[in-house]
Amino acid sequence: MGLAGVKIILVEPAGPMNVGSVARVMKNFGLEHLVLVNPQCDRLGTEAQQMAVHAKDILKSSVTVTTLPEALTGCIKAVATIGRDLSWETPVDTPRTAIPWLMETSGQSVALIFGREDRGLTNEELNYAQKFVRIPTDAGYPSMNLATAVAICCYELSQNSDVRNINADISMSQENELAPLDVVESYYQQLESLLLTIGYLHPHTAISRMSKFRQLYSRAQLQTNEIAMLRGILRQMKWAISKE
Repeated sequence: MGLAGVKIILVEPAGPMNVGSVARVMKNFGLEHLVLVNPQCDRLGTEAQQMAVHAKDILKSSVTVTTLPEALTGCIKAVATIGRDLSWETPVDTPRTAIPWLMETSGQSVALIFGREDRGLTNEELNYAQKFVRIPTDAGYPSMNLATAVAICCYELSQNSDVRNINADISMSQENELAPLDVVESYYQQLESLLLTIGYLHPHTAISRMSKFRQLYSRAQLQTNEIAMLRGILRQMKWAISKE
């Protein structure tokens, strides 16, 4: 499947020239699927098309959605790019170390997420990714243009496009069963609801506490049958509580 299953996701891009430039670099490296989450500009406007040059087809075929979970529908892995230090315990990788992991699948969709030009991704949005990437830059000027960051990651994606085939025989049975991120997200919502009900979570701290559960399960790389088992446990617990 190579690069055909890779989504490039831009969250609330504000600059049409940036969106056009992203389409161009995607075309340079053989990527096709651009998803825009609540864009703040016209992806088909004159400025975007001028910067896209011969990649106008990428702009025209791009998908616009309202939320990041919508953009991740059907994906089994997601890597989020960041431009700042995280206070979480989760390690931050470089594109060269994280992208091979992203590409080690056997024909299923994966995603690379980029945040807003001025402030990146929120902590809540970062919760939807399993790994985080920061591009090493000089300390004297660490800020990087969105399209430049996408170009660097697209290059690494193109260099690792054959990893799927190399690892297919080794991991086919396991990778084919990895739970899609939207299925995992449904489990998180069910878990949070139950934990609030029993008083383990409180509304004012639920987001931060749930981020710990998300990090734990992300490391586990849950399979579809495991999610089904966990959701069954939660349903049984809810039923047992209602009988008390």
